[in-house]
Amino acid sequence: MYIWQGGVKIDSFLVTNELRFEFRLPVPEVCGGVTTVYHEGKAYNTVAIGAQCWLRENINAGTRINGSQNMSNNGILEKYCYLDNEANCDIYGGLYQWNEAMRYTLTPGAQGICPLGWHIPTETEYRTLAATVINNGNDLKSIGQGIGNGQGTNASGFSALLAGYRFVDGSYNTLGEFAYFGSSSEHNSGAGKVMYLVHNASGIVHSDLAKTYGLSIRCLKN
Repeated sequence: MYIWQGGVKIDSFLVTNELRFEFRLPVPEVCGGVTTVYHEGKAYNTVAIGAQCWLRENINAGTRINGSQNMSNNGILEKYCYLDNEANCDIYGGLYQWNEAMRYTLTPGAQGICPLGWHIPTETEYRTLAATVINNGNDLKSIGQGIGNGQGTNASGFSALLAGYRFVDGSYNTLGEFAYFGSSSEHNSGAGKVMYLVHNASGIVHSDLAKTYGLSIRCLKN
């Protein structure tokens, strides 16, 4: 930016009798100017939160199978929909077992079922997200999600929905009460690290669950 004098006010600077040069380096745009990402026939919006760029919606990709079945490495991307109802996937996104979401790799930060150039967040990256919103889960929840001390404000734009989960026995639980987000980090060979939000509290919880749960998946830009 060039500013030249004459007692004029240019770009909120009062300039007197002098010639002055100011050079401002551009601030990197976290999402690179990309507002929409298309993946498996669906559109996803992006949102910048701190130094991270997230997809604003849960992934909804693959062929629905019933909750009574376990997902398998059969070359077909599979998903669960809450109560085995495809309409719930349209609203809340799919639910995925850890191995299926990871496309059967164990590498933290793997692309998994995310679009090219995106990946399934690690536990550390979810902790970074939590720190950015000062561990206030209400800032991550969509407006209308949660009650009492857990009412969402969506101040971050993350737009979390309390999508529930598919339990290891094939049943579905806690729609409207919990949002569980699977990470690409293992706890051990049988469990993965997760971040979750609760409908009646503002906290953000980091824990682990068996890999055979079906959980929501968010994607983070590389």
